[in-house]
Amino acid sequence: MNHDLPVVGRGFCYEDLPVGHRFRTHRRTIAESDVTAFINLTWLTEELFAVEDDAGRAIKGRAVPGAMVYSFAEGLLLPTMQDTGLAFLNCQLDIKGPTKVGDTLHVEAEVIEARLTSKGDRGLVRTSNIVVNQNGQTVLAYNPLRMLKRRA
Repeated sequence: MNHDLPVVGRGFCYEDLPVGHRFRTHRRTIAESDVTAFINLTWLTEELFAVEDDAGRAIKGRAVPGAMVYSFAEGLLLPTMQDTGLAFLNCQLDIKGPTKVGDTLHVEAEVIEARLTSKGDRGLVRTSNIVVNQNGQTVLAYNPLRMLKRRA
């Protein structure tokens, strides 16, 4: 491998993310097969997610687990941390509304905190992330604190 060539697709370093910096991800539509795979993998076999019949339910249509929405949001954000993310430290997470099969999601992020670690060799960055569906509705909000590499 030639280490002299620049690598494409590297994520943000600490210095790239000052407080107030905003960005959005690409979009992703959630398919029936995504939900089936997720509930089989995680054993979230609650009938709300595992049974198609929605008679008598408050949510009409095929509901998507909030844990899956969060997982997809993190997947959409991965390019922003590729090769630069060191640790996910904590977050608060709120489900704001239902997500259903067929919904198309993206993440909008804003840096709300940025500081160096006590040693100064890495950065801590907290973002306010909202997951938005195709109708412009926020369906999930969370604020992860991540440890990131500094620019070499």
